[in-house]
Amino acid sequence: MNAGKSTALLQSNYNYNERGMETLLFLPKIDAEKNNGKIHSRIGLEADAVSVDVNFNFFNYVSQKQLAKSISCILIDEVQFLSREQIRQICKVSDELNIPAMCYGIRTDFQGNLFEGSSELLALADNFIELKTVCHCGRKAIMVVRLDENGKIVKDGDQIKIGGNDSYKVLCRKHFRELTQLI
Repeated sequence: MNAGKSTALLQSNYNYNERGMETLLFLPKIDAEKNNGKIHSRIGLEADAVSVDVNFNFFNYVSQKQLAKSISCILIDEVQFLSREQIRQICKVSDELNIPAMCYGIRTDFQGNLFEGSSELLALADNFIELKTVCHCGRKAIMVVRLDENGKIVKDGDQIKIGGNDSYKVLCRKHFRELTQLI
């Protein structure tokens, strides 16, 4: 959160498109519904994306699109919401179709647990580029806490709840541990 992931994705997409290269952008349905099917950044950039649900097959979709035009890259936002199988499909796109995949997301939820998509991506990705943001103390923020409507930290609930700065706050591990006592 607040590290510029969507901005970086949209910049990469722009770079490909500026050179006449075709890309495919994807966004999990849970986030796409809230954002009108667009990947958007807090600084105002946005682009249309294919909305993917739990039954979406990346390999089949990209294979079909590749028949009509050459695809240079696929870009996926909020990858943490994907399933283990979908991450494997994305790897198959890269390995068998020779199309690079750039995935953007966060590692852990508000309780400090890995998301399924993030866990599989951590296991299978060729490389990682960490985009950094900072805690209120100035340290690198690697954790996220969920806030209720009064700004108080929530320790229980469903793993996924879409929200922005009003619902989540980034913290360093020390402050996450002190404030939640979850780790």
